[in-house]
Amino acid sequence: MIRMLLRVLGDEHARPVRRTVALMTVTAIAEGLSYALLVPVLRALLGGAPGDAWPSLIAFGAAVAVYAVLRYLSDLSGFRAGTTLLHGMYHRFGDHLARLPIGWYGGGRVGELSVLASNGVLQAMGVIAHLLAPFISACVTPLTIVGVMLAFDWRLGLAALAAAPVVAAVQAWTGRSMAATDAERAERDHEAAGRVVEYLQAQPVLRAGGRTAERFRLLDDALRDVQRASRRTVLSALPGAVGLTLVVQAVFTVLLVLGAYLALGGHIGAAEVVTILVLAARCADPLLSLSDIGGKLRGARFELARLDAVLRTEPLPEPREPVQPASHDLELDSVTFRHGDRTVVDHVSLTVPEGQRLAVVGPSGAGKSTLLQLLARFYDVDAGAVRVGGVDVRAVDTEVLMARIAFVFQDVYLFDGTIEENVRLGRPDASAAEVREAAAAARLDEVVERLPGGWATNVGEGGALLSGGERQRVSIARALLKDAPIVLLDEVTSALDPVNEAAVHDGVERLMAGRTVVMVAHRMRTVRRADRVAFLDGGRIVEEGTHDELLRRGGRYAEFWHLSPVS
Repeated sequence: MIRMLLRVLGDEHARPVRRTVALMTVTAIAEGLSYALLVPVLRALLGGAPGDAWPSLIAFGAAVAVYAVLRYLSDLSGFRAGTTLLHGMYHRFGDHLARLPIGWYGGGRVGELSVLASNGVLQAMGVIAHLLAPFISACVTPLTIVGVMLAFDWRLGLAALAAAPVVAAVQAWTGRSMAATDAERAERDHEAAGRVVEYLQAQPVLRAGGRTAERFRLLDDALRDVQRASRRTVLSALPGAVGLTLVVQAVFTVLLVLGAYLALGGHIGAAEVVTILVLAARCADPLLSLSDIGGKLRGARFELARLDAVLRTEPLPEPREPVQPASHDLELDSVTFRHGDRTVVDHVSLTVPEGQRLAVVGPSGAGKSTLLQLLARFYDVDAGAVRVGGVDVRAVDTEVLMARIAFVFQDVYLFDGTIEENVRLGRPDASAAEVREAAAAARLDEVVERLPGGWATNVGEGGALLSGGERQRVSIARALLKDAPIVLLDEVTSALDPVNEAAVHDGVERLMAGRTVVMVAHRMRTVRRADRVAFLDGGRIVEEGTHDELLRRGGRYAEFWHLSPVS
């Protein structure tokens, strides 16, 4: 558990955890040793001279005070380490996610990551602040008290020590038996959370179908699965909790019987027996708490394992000796890319001279958007090479490559902030005049003028408070402000109304002027203004040439042209 925690935190943050663990261990030992002073105290109180207990009682009070100070310092260290590492963990987690290939985020991973980045990180880092101290105390303090018993009477000490492997075996057996149910419970919780979101998002469909009064079967099934998994989790934990309680009670009974036997035989006095029983009772509380602490630790360990799996995922490799591209032409040289078992791009070769425009057209699922993502190195190719300015993108520093590329997506995502803040993402250090100029070129100023808050208008999460066309104008203004020499456009005018489409077209034309452009388009009037057109189907280039050449050939492109809306 501790080893995995340190691995997840990384070398930078592992040192304060080690220091906190050491302080908590010393505190637990100090707690156990303080109870050793009960031996002379009880011996004097139950003997013939109670007044002799004062020195030992004062020493016991001083030991308890030292323990209290150490406990305060260790708890404070735990809380401080927990909050500091929580902040550091979020940064490490975010930095690592930013380096992973875009394709890794498929298959429902975004929902899992959202849960992991919120509750998962909190639960994992909560180990340091809330669980380490009681866990260490529950393990170390009883062992220290047993050491005191051994020093006091070896027979009673050995009897108490015999319980240690039994307690460890019960805890290990409980952990193994609950591993499967814990994993199932977490899976069912995530499934139910997804179904709740689905139910909320499906409200328009359910209401349009007149089914608002009906129960949502998928959600009901998911909640029933959670209920069954929770019941199995409780039932799986029950034998361990009962077994631990029986072991502790049995050891206490053995000590009582053995102590009475030794006292009756004259080997030890009644005061010593009482002292041993007091020490044994003090061992019982932390041992019995192991059952509850163990359950919480298993939950935290599960989240730590998920964090560890993400952090151990290899990001795209960075070049040891980065190369700076000298120009802004683009080339795909026999590029092949596979997603799972499917070949998405198959031996594609294309060149786009600096300052020219290439339009990529073809049916849905042909691999057009993937081609753009390969140019931006959202993935690494399986074969061939993608080059910018004659340099393989794998030999270019990621920040340098991204600085040269402006990417306008089909589905625009805006961050929950003002319009100006979202535009400034293109170049945060831009002046107010440059922001306004980019907005005017994208015709975003028309949107800003009619909004009550103007530039300070909040766009909402994902830009939900703006229309699709308005979000696209923000995206184009952002790309214009970035002023990158290479522009990648991914069907930016799909599903727009005529007014917004005209505005976006104007912005796109200004964005493309004088730059190297690769565009994916459904609206064929955009294709007309390209220098060359590549028709992609099944991951292969089946036709390539100018718009007029391809129309004269009467092939796939011509057929596609006549079937597609030209306006």
